Order: sequence, then structure tokens, then C-alpha cells
Amino acid sequence: MSDVIDAAVEALNAKIAGGFDGVAKFSIESEGEIIIDSDGARSGSEDAQVTLSADRETFQSILSGELNPTSAFMTGKLSIDGDMGVAMQLAGVLV
Repeated sequence: MSDVIDAAVEALNAKIAGGFDGVAKFSIESEGEIIIDSDGARSGSEDAQVTLSADRETFQSILSGELNPTSAFMTGKLSIDGDMGVAMQLAGVLV
């Protein structure tokens, strides 16, 4: 597992301490995938209701709060495949 994935899992678990009601996957180019569900965040490539894909820099900017997930999507830096409602719910947790 990459250092980027390890750090992201730790940061996401801190942000979603109250849990997340859905199953989402972050796919980070050249790094790996992270699953987020009611158990928290972990490295994995299971099926999800929504998959959010971005490069490492975009993902780290979203995670640090420098880039709003909605803005990233609107500018084409973040792609979303699946349930947009679950994606919006996750965006609310990340900001």
C-alpha cells in the first residue's frame, strides 16, 4: 500500500468519525483505492455505490480542504461514477 493511501485512510477516518451512511470508493491514479462506509475508511477495491476518481494532487487538495469537492467535479479534476446522492453526502463530510 502506498504512503498516500495510508495517510488518506488516517485523515478520512478522522473526518468521518461519526460514520458514513453509504459505500463510496476513492480511486487515486497510480496510488490505489480507498473504501468509505459505515465502518470508516480503509484501503480496498470492493464494489461501491459511487466511485470518485482523481489524481493524487487533486485528492490531497480535497482532503486538506484546499479544494472543494464540488468545484473539483465542476472543473473536471474529479470524476464521479454512480450514485450522485451518495457522492454529495460524502462531499458534505469532507468539507
